[in-house]
Amino acid sequence: MKEFNINGAIVQCYPLSAAQRIHNYTIKFSAHQVLNIGTGFYIQFDLDVEMLKKAIKVAYQQFDSMRLRFVKDEDDTVYQYIVPNDDREIPVFDFSNWNEEDAHNEMRRWTAIPFERYNSPMNYIAIIKLPNGYNGTYLKVDHMTMDSSSLIMFDEYVIKTYCAMCFDTEMPKPMMSYIKALEKDLEYEAGSAAQKRDEEFWMNEITKSEPIYTDFNGMGRLITQRRENNNPNQRCAMVVSKNPEAAIAVYHLEKEPSERLMQFCADNQIPMATLLLMGLRTILSKFNNDEKDVSVKSCVARRGTLLEKKSGGTRIHFFPIRTSVEPENTFFEGLQIIQAEQNKLFRHANFDPIDYTIRRAKHWKNPPGTSYESLSLTYQPMTLQRKEHEMPDISYKTMWYTNGVAGQPLYLTVMHRAEDNGLDFSFEYRKDAVTEYEMEYLYYYICRALFRGIENADKTMKEILEMI
Repeated sequence: MKEFNINGAIVQCYPLSAAQRIHNYTIKFSAHQVLNIGTGFYIQFDLDVEMLKKAIKVAYQQFDSMRLRFVKDEDDTVYQYIVPNDDREIPVFDFSNWNEEDAHNEMRRWTAIPFERYNSPMNYIAIIKLPNGYNGTYLKVDHMTMDSSSLIMFDEYVIKTYCAMCFDTEMPKPMMSYIKALEKDLEYEAGSAAQKRDEEFWMNEITKSEPIYTDFNGMGRLITQRRENNNPNQRCAMVVSKNPEAAIAVYHLEKEPSERLMQFCADNQIPMATLLLMGLRTILSKFNNDEKDVSVKSCVARRGTLLEKKSGGTRIHFFPIRTSVEPENTFFEGLQIIQAEQNKLFRHANFDPIDYTIRRAKHWKNPPGTSYESLSLTYQPMTLQRKEHEMPDISYKTMWYTNGVAGQPLYLTVMHRAEDNGLDFSFEYRKDAVTEYEMEYLYYYICRALFRGIENADKTMKEILEMI
């Protein structure tokens, strides 16, 4: 910890966690709005605006990380602290007479505005009235303070609190201390035995053999870079760009086929994240001359304990899931190979991903900005429908707004729709890396791989790849 004089008061400030350092590292090379996450939560109901404001303020007090601030020392090292209260006014915007897409475009514009980074609030919330009777909240946060799990939990806390105030339902259970969770992370990083075990594991993974880059658009990128660098054996590819302009494309898988995927997972005790990774690696193999060695960057939420689940903040670490599936392996055996790799990753996921990335690049002598993974995957199970009903059965919808830039070529988030539990595939893509047409093409083939796979799980990968 370090003491800072902030507005005349001596404040104890904490170092950043590894999950936060990932984002702090990102803004060294990208526009600051790359860390903005914009979301909307809208209910087809005539909400009591003043009561909703009270519910939001209750949630602000419960979520310490919504009151997080950052400060820099004389060496430009970033620290964090929590303010005890946040009494900002919550604005109300009436878009009920607007074209709805114009209203969403306005909120996309808000999402592209970066926060003042130091000694300043790192979130912005507004009450929104949309056309067709939908009302709710727009929320923008900085990724160094909240991740998707925290955001979903915050929205849920607000609506449960509102319902408790208006419908006399049960108040949500209190959240837990962000600082206590942070202190545990910092203890781990201070040379703990667990950190040493994880370091040994990841160094063994790095030095086994060199992966190979498999692009979601085929081999063109790697072949071109091999030619440009006069290196026919190059196995990594440059993935950073001077033009980070990005957009989000969302594709909705209907309820019935979504249920088929979930039923397959339930029947075979396979996590949905495993099945999604299998679909992705199958397509990456198909698009890259049936390559057996495929790597995908996978999101690990790191919310296994009650403290981790209930403390808010940002806890996501990204590590590669590298799998080698032989043509003679069945689709189901491929799932088992992925699940085994996931289990190993989960056991060692507290290690610093930036440290891992630097060590891997140094070992294989890779230039800065290169990678073996062309895309990242997050599966967000927290959006599954709840069994309990805190309020009447009213239609509602959620939105994720692009901030306009991206630090990586392609980031896929798969979530469950609130209205029918179907799967939404949300692709955040950098415009210089992929077009929207190519995005739609990729989504089509991911679904094709998933359904050919679950319908023919006993078939070999050679046969599955021929079917796609």
